[in-house]
Amino acid sequence: MRSNEARRAAVLGSPIAHSLSPVLHRAAYTELGLDHWSYDRFEVDEAGLSGFIEGLDSTWAGLSLTMPLKRAIMPMLDGISDTAASVEAVNTVVLTEDGRRLGDNTDIPGMVAALRERGVEKVETAAVLGAGATASSALAALTEICTGPVTAYVRSAVRADEMRGWGARLGVDVRIADWAGADEALRAPLVIATAPAGATDALAGAVPSTPGTLFDVLYDPWPTALASRWAATGAGVVGGLDLLVHQAVLQVEQMTGLDAPLAVMRAAGEAALAARTH
Repeated sequence: MRSNEARRAAVLGSPIAHSLSPVLHRAAYTELGLDHWSYDRFEVDEAGLSGFIEGLDSTWAGLSLTMPLKRAIMPMLDGISDTAASVEAVNTVVLTEDGRRLGDNTDIPGMVAALRERGVEKVETAAVLGAGATASSALAALTEICTGPVTAYVRSAVRADEMRGWGARLGVDVRIADWAGADEALRAPLVIATAPAGATDALAGAVPSTPGTLFDVLYDPWPTALASRWAATGAGVVGGLDLLVHQAVLQVEQMTGLDAPLAVMRAAGEAALAARTH
């Protein structure tokens, strides 16, 4: 790391205005004494991505990528980690001193770290609600946590085929179930909800009296109806902010070469979300 030079990093995506990444990364820089580092957000879509990347100079240390850029960035990179390649999605680009662009995916180890922080090390089975991009990352994370089958609850045959494909690619025994029977998912020892805001609200009334652990990847609005009902039973709930913080910790460490301040970053994220609700 070039210790005293101004360095830049940013999150790219579309839409990007509500991203919490600047809050988390800037909090880390402040705590680490990196006064010469800056972290911004840029509205960039797939059409504008190549031009943005080509315009970066040597002051840039790294990029965070959100949708719809996680796959679009891949042809523009000089190297991609096995983790990112496994789900064909890059959320982190490190720009090296010799000019290379290296892609990684910190969502997957971020999920694993968030679960382990709450004491979830191994489960025999798991359920995934939804089948979008985050669901494939969830399956990849479950390769380290789940020793048995994973049941994916989906709304369409196309999504079912996609999840079967990811299961085959990742080596996960994926069973497909129709979304209409998603109540059954809530009996699994670990439930990962990857569906959009509002999609799981109707399931809140079906939460068992003694459920396992819920990992709901949403963070705004929070808590979701499902997470609120789950927490009311006293069972474990992992939220989207947990994921966001853990994946950002890994990004900060890759970009700066320093140990990231997890607690400080989480507190900053919590404060920012609280401010949005007032």
